Amino acid sequence: MAKHGPKEENVSLSRLIDGRIRELGDWRGETLARVRALIHRVDPEVVEEWKWRGVPVWSHAGIICTGETYKNAVKLTFAKGASLEDPSGIFNASLEGNLRRAVDFHEGDEVDEEALGALVRAAVKLNMSARASARAGRKSGSA
Repeated sequence: MAKHGPKEENVSLSRLIDGRIRELGDWRGETLARVRALIHRVDPEVVEEWKWRGVPVWSHAGIICTGETYKNAVKLTFAKGASLEDPSGIFNASLEGNLRRAVDFHEGDEVDEEALGALVRAAVKLNMSARASARAGRKSGSA
């Protein structure tokens, strides 16, 4: 069996997400496709993953968010959402937790691209700063 590099693996995982969007075939697929495109515009270096039996995951130096689909909602769950500023008040689900926050989209909802883009940028920035802090901690611990 041929080994695939990261780029080939990302292409095949992206195809799984393409398939999910086609499989949904309704407003949920359209919404998932729209937020996916926005995530890629905001962060061209984003990595797409497929985890937990079929959940699209977008990562950059750690998980940014997941894109779950339910009968009545598309849920974007930000892994470290509780640590992100949300001046637009776009978070509307999973508000009680200490770590995650989510945005639920229902049929007919508009996607506030500016607010969602700001959350994606903030999540990437938080992931990058956490990675830099971890690296600095390892370097100072090994001296």
